[in-house]
Amino acid sequence: MTEQILVLDEGTTSTRAMLFTAAGALIGSAQQELTQMYPAPGRVEHDARELWHRTLACAREMVEKAGGAHAIAAIGITNQRETVVAWDTATGEPLANALVWQDRRTAEFCATLRDAGHEGAVQRATGLLLDPYFSGTKMRWLVENEPAVAAAAQAGTLALGTIESWLVFKLTGGVLLTDASNASRTLLMRLDGAAFDQGLCDLFEVPHSALGEVTDNAGNFGSTLPELFGGPITITGLAGDQQSATIGQGCLSPGETKATYGTGAFILANKGREIPASANRLLGTVLYQLGGERIYALEGSVFVAGSLVQWLRDSLGLLGTAAETETLARSIPDSGGVVIVPALSGLGAPHWRPEAGGVIAGLSFATGRAQIARAALEAMAHQTDDLARAFAADGARWTSLKIDGGMSANDWMAQDIANILDLPVERPAFVETTALGAAMLAGVGAGLYPTLADASAAMRGGIDHFTPAMLPPERELRQRQWSKALLAA
Repeated sequence: MTEQILVLDEGTTSTRAMLFTAAGALIGSAQQELTQMYPAPGRVEHDARELWHRTLACAREMVEKAGGAHAIAAIGITNQRETVVAWDTATGEPLANALVWQDRRTAEFCATLRDAGHEGAVQRATGLLLDPYFSGTKMRWLVENEPAVAAAAQAGTLALGTIESWLVFKLTGGVLLTDASNASRTLLMRLDGAAFDQGLCDLFEVPHSALGEVTDNAGNFGSTLPELFGGPITITGLAGDQQSATIGQGCLSPGETKATYGTGAFILANKGREIPASANRLLGTVLYQLGGERIYALEGSVFVAGSLVQWLRDSLGLLGTAAETETLARSIPDSGGVVIVPALSGLGAPHWRPEAGGVIAGLSFATGRAQIARAALEAMAHQTDDLARAFAADGARWTSLKIDGGMSANDWMAQDIANILDLPVERPAFVETTALGAAMLAGVGAGLYPTLADASAAMRGGIDHFTPAMLPPERELRQRQWSKALLAA
């Protein structure tokens, strides 16, 4: 099979276009950074116009590499999920900066709804908690606080959507839709509902008319405007980044679990057709929808993973490169008692403490760059361990863990996760499974493969294995130190 698949991978800090063969081999990649805007503490924004132009530039580079639009069978899109864009359907232009998933400005509104007793009903309906992380409260904020957004709502030309919705609109010249995996992250769709729910929209004060149609994750979602790439290309795969990575890891059977370490860390366990319910503040979410039928997942989300290393490098100047963390971690026998709780934008699952602040504990005159770098990597294992306990308490105990994402390329960190969890850890040779999952969905949507299982069998590559190699006393000491530091966050 010689068909090529173009994947647009919309991350938090960069946008990429990646070109795959139908057999899953990566042919090429183009990447551009996205400007991060922090207008006030707890606020994180993107320029949606910049995101579109940089995505388009990357995509054009890969279309040229492919030999032209006619050589590409399909486009798949995967994206940072809860980031919200408001735009005008008449002009196709953004009406305000995009509010990024890390943004916490709606914490007070979430607290008001919790105090009014709404969280239980919202969680039963959507699988989600009342937290600023999710899209719905961001949409309300834009309507309430951005005059241009309010005016478009009054005029009936407002569109509110997550990043894949914004890109599909721009690529096709006007198609307004969102896939079920992204829709399930908004607080505005019931897990058992086919579309956005009017009652939930009313609760969160979001205009229902501004939201797109909820679709499958694979199918024909429209073709790109011919002038963009010299010819039309059909968009056939859409998924939120963590669902896409779960598919890319081949977690297609109930119980299979993956963890993606990117800007944040996200763990999903396939729950099959069973709608998830958590008593331990984990999330129920749509893993994917095909032919109108949904497969669900139980999810735990850590807000800060790779962004901790980026902060140590860019804001504190303690690192020259992110890769330096592995060299520094290996240069010392332990962290010297240093523990980092990376609550730089609050604590996610299973704690859900938006007010929490980051902590570096155990500092002494013996502390140097190496101890801090090692503690930063150790924090990934401990955050994962917190989630493992919550999943087990919800009856979803892990027997192994599949890891991926850019940060998982760090062998020391992968081994440390296996050590702290006391579980075998698997890592694919190709760690960018988020893009691979989108390519699989696009392949199914374009008819290159009859099922996701067929696409997975054809497109996944080799696996690296990490076996636990830590004695119980050392593991227990690390866990005690982590628990103590967590109380101070």
